[in-house]
Amino acid sequence: MRLTGKVAIITGAAGGIGAATAARFAAEGAAVTCVDVRAEAARELAEQIGGDTYGIGADVASPEDNARVVTETVRRFGGIDILHANAAVQIMGRITDTTAEQWDRLHAVNLRGVYLGVQAVLPALQERGGGSIVITASLLGIVGDPDMPAYGAMKGGLRSMTRALAAAHGPDNVRVNTICPADVETELLEDFFAFQPDPEAARSELTGRYPLRRFASPEDVANAALFLASDESAYITGTDLVVDGGLLARIY
Repeated sequence: MRLTGKVAIITGAAGGIGAATAARFAAEGAAVTCVDVRAEAARELAEQIGGDTYGIGADVASPEDNARVVTETVRRFGGIDILHANAAVQIMGRITDTTAEQWDRLHAVNLRGVYLGVQAVLPALQERGGGSIVITASLLGIVGDPDMPAYGAMKGGLRSMTRALAAAHGPDNVRVNTICPADVETELLEDFFAFQPDPEAARSELTGRYPLRRFASPEDVANAALFLASDESAYITGTDLVVDGGLLARIY
């Protein structure tokens, strides 16, 4: 029970990594607020998990929604110890095919949304004497995919912001780290393969590039989030935890 007595907010919680992390945190004793723009799905997930788990609809791109999530979480659970900023959208397309509207949408959710969430939650973490902010970045914030330059730009921005936040708020005992997953078995990965000329061939070819010969499960990433959220990582801040099945370990 590594999170007993802790209160966590998880964004993008209605599916994939967020849902797996919500279940993992709750199983380790945390009270969890599950946040998603799909309000009904967030509430259904909270009901499935049970215990001190609450689902709420909110758009992370909205300052007012972020403030509302923090206020409601403090009202229900008495404070906040953990933010897992996980909500994201994915839009495929090379830079010449990416519209300004698509770029702005990716920025609003994937980068600005994290900034707004951190800004809203920081006073509550400071009031508790510290806490952990875990940000879902991506391997594409480290390396490039020709078909996802905008997505990668936002995830790279998260890595840079994480270091600045860690430096600024370490004296408050607030730790800030990113998780950088490679391919994870989620709806976003299915969208990626659907974009390819031959989805099945692309899946087979890409799987073969991984030394572990599989993609990550949402639970693999949830376990990394649990470590960074818990006191077991009490001396880790301002860094990236790469969860990539060994993909970066090879050159070709």
